[in-house]
Amino acid sequence: MTKGLLRTTLLLCGFAALMSAPLSAKTWQHIRIGTEGAYPPFNFIAADGKVQGFDIEIGNALCAQMKAQCDVVTQDWDGIIPALKAGKYDLILASMFITDERKKQVSFTDPYYKAAMSFVVPKGSELHDFSRAALKGKVIGAQAGTTQGDYLTKLYPDAEIRQYPTQEAANLDMASGRLDLQLGDAIPLLMWTKTTKDGSCCTLAGPLITERQYVGDGVGIAVRDRKSV
Repeated sequence: MTKGLLRTTLLLCGFAALMSAPLSAKTWQHIRIGTEGAYPPFNFIAADGKVQGFDIEIGNALCAQMKAQCDVVTQDWDGIIPALKAGKYDLILASMFITDERKKQVSFTDPYYKAAMSFVVPKGSELHDFSRAALKGKVIGAQAGTTQGDYLTKLYPDAEIRQYPTQEAANLDMASGRLDLQLGDAIPLLMWTKTTKDGSCCTLAGPLITERQYVGDGVGIAVRDRKSV
């Protein structure tokens, strides 16, 4: 699939997803979109200070179709759901996995893309076994408050799990050699390893993790539940 076709597909999926969300109690003329702004290529702050990425393109396309004024609000990941529930913005468009645990706090649209998790190891690493026994004592990184962090805590109790406020912070420790490996969303990590100087240290490793119990039902747009909309 070409980049242009992928972008178009994501935009159309995003529009269909938002139209199916439980939003009937609100007049959608002014929409505040919450995102992290630190998760390239999906959402990031560009050199001009503006938030860009696939998630933002989807949001802009939705707003254009709805003829609504839209503003983008950035929020640290670990507080992104509490800030939505507190009314800081109207929806979250931040490549959020739809998981059963998150469904207890917010409502989701249909997914607008599917995602997988992947380990990253230093180039030349002899680590090919990702079982609990093989990773005993290893230092493994992930972004805090993510499904990846939850996955590591649950499956690798004998490893040292380090959780970071942003994916960029985890990447920095990985590139600096302070981690034996890390776990994250496969697409951002692939771009990091293939397109950045720091990321050239490392490579994706092991099978992609796609089981529903870990990655949920795909990536969707989160909104406050019906009672609070």
